[in-house]
Amino acid sequence: MEQVFGSLFTLEGFFTLSMLVFLQAVLGFDNLLYISIESKRVAPESRGMVRKVGLAVAIVLRIVLLFVIIKAVAALQEPLFDFDIEGIFKGIFSGHALIVLLGGVFIIYTAVKEISHMLVVQDFDAEGGGATRSVATSIALIVLMNLVFSFDSILSAIALTDDFLIMAIAIVISGLLMIWLADHVANFLEKNRMYEVLGLFILFIVGILLVSEGGELAKIELFGNEVHAMAKSTFYFVLCVLVLVELVQTQYKKRLLASQAPSNGKKVS
Repeated sequence: MEQVFGSLFTLEGFFTLSMLVFLQAVLGFDNLLYISIESKRVAPESRGMVRKVGLAVAIVLRIVLLFVIIKAVAALQEPLFDFDIEGIFKGIFSGHALIVLLGGVFIIYTAVKEISHMLVVQDFDAEGGGATRSVATSIALIVLMNLVFSFDSILSAIALTDDFLIMAIAIVISGLLMIWLADHVANFLEKNRMYEVLGLFILFIVGILLVSEGGELAKIELFGNEVHAMAKSTFYFVLCVLVLVELVQTQYKKRLLASQAPSNGKKVS
């Protein structure tokens, strides 16, 4: 028992655990956005349960995935097949590259579909309260995308430590934080529906990030140009700019409406 838990009760072990929890929390933000948007597709009374059950199952499967990746990390990096259309498209695809690429494509599809739906919907109140997907389907999608989002964070964790216990505890702690935060994020978006657009565009950029990472992993070349992963610093910079623009625009809109109110009142009298 002491050999199993000994590394955890050291300064190095505690520091590594703290770093991993922080890493999982930062990388889990885009996951929370997806969960909040996906849970809206079920009946209102089931949304909280869908988020909690989906994340709880995902925590267990993340630990299983961690164990599998540790054992099969080399195999996942091995090329499975290559594709070459001379001068147009070239790529060497591994299991890791395919998982990241397909996850990114699915996220882009989800964001574009939701944005398109926002532009054509007639009754926002009815749209927000209706169920368009079964509870089981939503839970399955939340679990699946949680695993896609967790893939790179698990590989990053393996780069920091080879202690399975520390990594598993970090996954559990970050998962519990996500269960707690998921309802808060969903409730915020429900009460401030204008921010749904911001969330969807952030999700779209996350999809681009994943596709670019998968493209680099697969050594994809388009018309002779190599695809490179979007730098994380670029992603966070774009994220900050989007949030800042939304905040400034919201405050400006409030001040504009407030300044117009008195003049409208004079015209009525």
